[in-house]
Amino acid sequence: MTAKQLIQQKLHLDWKIAVLIVVSTLALMIDAYHAELAPWTTWFPGWQATGLSTKVIDRTLLYLVLPLLITLLVFRQKPGEAGFQLGDWKAGLILTLGAVILIAPVLWLVSRGSGAMQDYYKTQVGGLPWNTLLDLFGWEFFFRGWLLFGLARKFGPEAIWLQAVPFALAHIGKPEIETLSTIFGGFAFGWVAWRTRSFLYPFLIHWFVGSFTILVAAGLLGKL
Repeated sequence: MTAKQLIQQKLHLDWKIAVLIVVSTLALMIDAYHAELAPWTTWFPGWQATGLSTKVIDRTLLYLVLPLLITLLVFRQKPGEAGFQLGDWKAGLILTLGAVILIAPVLWLVSRGSGAMQDYYKTQVGGLPWNTLLDLFGWEFFFRGWLLFGLARKFGPEAIWLQAVPFALAHIGKPEIETLSTIFGGFAFGWVAWRTRSFLYPFLIHWFVGSFTILVAAGLLGKL
């Protein structure tokens, strides 16, 4: 089909794809522009005693609660259709364990050898383990669940690459060596979700990656 013929075709837009693209883009922008969406510590004076970051709560709402509500109330779909299920748990556990074994040495070398990584992550020790767990649970559902399986309905396996693009761009501002790798890491996480039909296993891998990186960069594992 020529470019002219393509232009002359009637425009038929998939409204669910439009919702996915618009909502995901706005959620990422709102997250980037607002340090805190709501005065949680003012509304709940004892909030800080829990050790949870208010930013993590914001992201849980943006990346987990909002997509789930849209899935249920707007798309009229079950959460499992967006990867919110155990899926192929046997393959998931094998892939998770294999990824941890392969990734750990690389993370060790990069986190110890990069001053940028150490400067960025050594300040985040206080987020372990619950802040990183909540943060990455919503983050992985957003990319490897909601976006991946939502886009796959229209684009098939190409959705694995498509969801990796906003995932990589969302890392801008982090150490360059990490950000440059995320287009490939995003694809790998997406493939695991595709293989298992669940975002849970990419979440477990990502939680390990995030927590292990913080511990190594902060020097807490440096003497082992």
